[in-house]
Amino acid sequence: MSSTYDLKFPSIRSSVSEAEWEARVNLAACFRLTDHYGLSDMIYAHIPARASDNPNHFLLNLHGLLFEEMTASSFMRVDLDGNILVKPEVDHGYGLHMAAFVIHSAIYRARPDVMAIMHTHTIAGMAVSSLKCGLLPLTQTSHRFYPRIAYHDFTGPERDPAEREKLAAHLGKSDIMILRNHGLLTVGPSIPETFNRMYGL
Repeated sequence: MSSTYDLKFPSIRSSVSEAEWEARVNLAACFRLTDHYGLSDMIYAHIPARASDNPNHFLLNLHGLLFEEMTASSFMRVDLDGNILVKPEVDHGYGLHMAAFVIHSAIYRARPDVMAIMHTHTIAGMAVSSLKCGLLPLTQTSHRFYPRIAYHDFTGPERDPAEREKLAAHLGKSDIMILRNHGLLTVGPSIPETFNRMYGL
């Protein structure tokens, strides 16, 4: 499915490092695959990623773009304090999603091994996140993740920076987290591996 309007984002390839450009290309592909496989929630989920040459910054989608609209040049780069360092020359009025920033900056600050994070609100994921028992090891696929799943209680949109410490503590060293009554979250050492974990989850 394609948009009824055409958002143009001038290429920023010449103004970012090769490592960042590679991360941007992989991230755009990840967003589009997420949409293709029906894992997106229109504009209400996020997949930030770090470039290998700057672990204190991460790429984040502009809040308001559909997953199918993401391009390598449409991401902003922010630091761990929320300062926007690079933004598309033409942003079409879209900006920083504070809940996304709070969730992901918490994880990136606590986990230097994490290069990508994927957070979704799939129907199946939200259903499992609403169960008191969480994800049970009832299938071959669920055994892939059990027992290393972390849980975090949802207290409303994660806009409070004080929530960062709790969220990071609940994730611990896990690479899978169920946000109770909210959705799913996976982390990994690369964008493809993080996507693979979410697809399996």
